[in-house]
Amino acid sequence: MNDVDRKLPATEVGHLAHVVLDAVGEVVVGKREALELVLAGILAGGHVLLEDLPGLGKTLTARSFAQALGLDFRRLQFTPDLLPADVTGSFLYNQRSGDFAFRAGPVFTNLLLADEINRTPPKTQSALLEAMQEKQVSVEGVTYRLDEPFHVLATANPVEYEGTYPLPEAQLDRFLLRVSFGYPEPGEEWEVLRRRISRRREEAEIKPVVNAATLRAMQAALEDVVVEDSIGQYLVALTAATREHPSVLVGASPRGSLALLLLSRVRAMMAGRDYVVPEDVKEVAVPALAHRITLRPELWLRRVAPAIVVDEVLADTPAPASGALPSYATGLPVR
Repeated sequence: MNDVDRKLPATEVGHLAHVVLDAVGEVVVGKREALELVLAGILAGGHVLLEDLPGLGKTLTARSFAQALGLDFRRLQFTPDLLPADVTGSFLYNQRSGDFAFRAGPVFTNLLLADEINRTPPKTQSALLEAMQEKQVSVEGVTYRLDEPFHVLATANPVEYEGTYPLPEAQLDRFLLRVSFGYPEPGEEWEVLRRRISRRREEAEIKPVVNAATLRAMQAALEDVVVEDSIGQYLVALTAATREHPSVLVGASPRGSLALLLLSRVRAMMAGRDYVVPEDVKEVAVPALAHRITLRPELWLRRVAPAIVVDEVLADTPAPASGALPSYATGLPVR
């Protein structure tokens, strides 16, 4: 029986997840919370948008997770002249055989880093949509399935707008969550330099902790995590509240509720539990919902951010009381 066939309990998934995080943490210093969110997105079977300033470890994070998870990895630099065929692949004429042969593009991998996705035109950005949603690509009327697992980690610069093409709401919604790293603390930054001096080379290598088959088994264990009705109603209430907030022009869609459901189940597994508690939902609410909200235009002058709206929704929406949960689900997440 291989790894994908055997049943993994939540406790084992949680242990493996933290082993992976420890391995990645040897290279990406001091960003444990952000790394947990990226891994949660992968374990939930989704795609992650890494939105932050250049040089803060986004590319390094993607490569490190690919190495630790034993996945095939490709990096695609999005530029203004990139064509859809450069993403999906194209048919090339073979003079020897006299016919056309398909040459697969970089999307045919397990983990694709779409670097600076907001620097390429919408037509090329949309070439990723079918792959991200359907896990297949269609070229010249022929459909090709992508290997499992398949995940996209896309990076975007949230500050520089000249020469960029902001992602439309429909494509933003395809990302399960959005994560930012932020600047490191001085001690963390020195640790980055110290490790660079110690290894005496630029590249940092991570040995695989699991393989693709084990990752698929970890993802399959998600379906065994219990979500009580009160928890489900709570996450629906949170999503619905974003649509009624006075600062919001367009709130999160039901896809936002699904994202909350998936990510809260993963957080429960990473804590070694097979049931979801309200704290799991609260921990993933901002990265799961903030990028799905469109604020009223006049609020940009007041520097109101979607994350602030989600925080307000969390504060105003009552969580299920302990008495409404089953007896085994009244504890806080185990760390």
